[in-house]
Amino acid sequence: MAQKRLSMRKISQILRLHHELGLTSRQIGCSCGVARPTVEKYLSRASAAGLGWPLPEGMDEQQLYERLFPEATTGRGGSRPLPDMGYIHRELRRRHVTRQLLWEEYRQAYPEGYGYTQFCEHYNRWKASLDVTLRQQHVAGEKTFLDWAGTPAWWMDRACGHWCPGYLFVGVLGASDYLFATVLADQQLLSWIEAHIRMVEFMGGVTALWVPDNAKTGVTKPCYYEPEIHPTYQELADHYGVAILPTRTYAPRDKAKAENAVLHAERRILGTLRNRQFFSLGELDAAVQEGAKAINARPFQKLPGTRQTLFAQLDQPVLRRLPVHRYEPGEWGHASVNIDYHVQVDYHAYSVPYRLTQERVEIRLSARTVEIYHSGRRVALHVRSRQRGGFTTDPAHRPKAHQKHLEWTPGRLVDWAATIGPECAAAVRTLLAQKPHPEQGYRACLGLLRLARSYGPERMEGACRRAVALDVCTYRSLAAILKARLDEEPLPETPAAGATAPAHHDNLRGPAYYRATAPVSDNGKENGSC
Repeated sequence: MAQKRLSMRKISQILRLHHELGLTSRQIGCSCGVARPTVEKYLSRASAAGLGWPLPEGMDEQQLYERLFPEATTGRGGSRPLPDMGYIHRELRRRHVTRQLLWEEYRQAYPEGYGYTQFCEHYNRWKASLDVTLRQQHVAGEKTFLDWAGTPAWWMDRACGHWCPGYLFVGVLGASDYLFATVLADQQLLSWIEAHIRMVEFMGGVTALWVPDNAKTGVTKPCYYEPEIHPTYQELADHYGVAILPTRTYAPRDKAKAENAVLHAERRILGTLRNRQFFSLGELDAAVQEGAKAINARPFQKLPGTRQTLFAQLDQPVLRRLPVHRYEPGEWGHASVNIDYHVQVDYHAYSVPYRLTQERVEIRLSARTVEIYHSGRRVALHVRSRQRGGFTTDPAHRPKAHQKHLEWTPGRLVDWAATIGPECAAAVRTLLAQKPHPEQGYRACLGLLRLARSYGPERMEGACRRAVALDVCTYRSLAAILKARLDEEPLPETPAAGATAPAHHDNLRGPAYYRATAPVSDNGKENGSC
């Protein structure tokens, strides 16, 4: 490994002790904490460079090094130029390219160049100058940093005897480092939303910004300039009046607060729970939240107070109030409206206004409701049904023709006919009873309505009386009766109940006639002869 250079302060001390006090190299090394050969090397180089004590006024550390180590001066015609660090940095990103390979190529170009150790040392210094970190100052009540922990906790399901994971969600406030932790069954969208709801209720308010990473549950399309937020996550933020500010991709330092909080939670919570056994997710979550409270109550190592006291002083007074109603999670999706003006959602059909047939709509599905949107405007709201294969229809969504058709029922048709008269009601009852299904007679009944408007109720009553009496209750028969004005003629007399045919009449042949006369076949023989 390359020897580390001494600081300018140490070199100045060596020169002062040598020239002013006349100490030996061993004594100077013991006083400065430097090895004797190193002291001798620096004294020799200073003598060769014409440097004594005190050093020239205004000389900085770089100028001192250039005087002591002139062979290390690069880019000024020196015999050992430094390699192109930008080229080395780019090449190391390629597969199968190593520092050893690049050093060998460098030595082929410059045989008197640096050795491998110095080559790597110079590159590491150059790279460190690129990897600078911005010290972020967080305003109270401004940001909440969010992340999932990489290590799950485990609990035993007694029903099946299997170990089940519990995924740790962590949220931390930027100003006070106040920490919230909870566990959920998975890392899917609804769990992500539920974790946020628990967090804001735990903190009693919300900050102005949420800073997550680019997980698919929150950000559907990462982009440095305009990231695309998942609709449900955006709806949650709108409900609580929060803006979402995702970090850059592959930039964990953008949410260093969350990274440190996750590490702290894994060590202080999951680490302390490693020997405990849990038999439900709720039991595990309760233990995790107790661990988070312990972290918030733990005194800082280098600052006075705790996260809890700092939260009460900084963040809590400026948090935004929670809305009156708790956010109800919902899933968003898209669907096309069928020709029956219904959309299929979770194996159930829900109606939309018939004008949207064949249109593309957005669907928000919650635990209790189904909301349907078109062009950003809600066009339908239904109570969610769990019936698979069923239909939920709002009558207002139907066309007027469909509404009128469905308004007719057997009872309503009979009631309408009764407004004309009892005979008309009897005719309608008879007409509907003649059909295998009452709906098959709806059109005929509506035809009677048209006849009543054309001929008036009195004639309609007469026509219905005749049709019932003659058992010809059909639309065609009633139309013919009215057209021929048969409704104005008296009904034919019917035999009285219990009447029998006369025993003898001139036109009746009687049984004796048939006994006397036997039928004759075509060949002249009586029927039945051999």
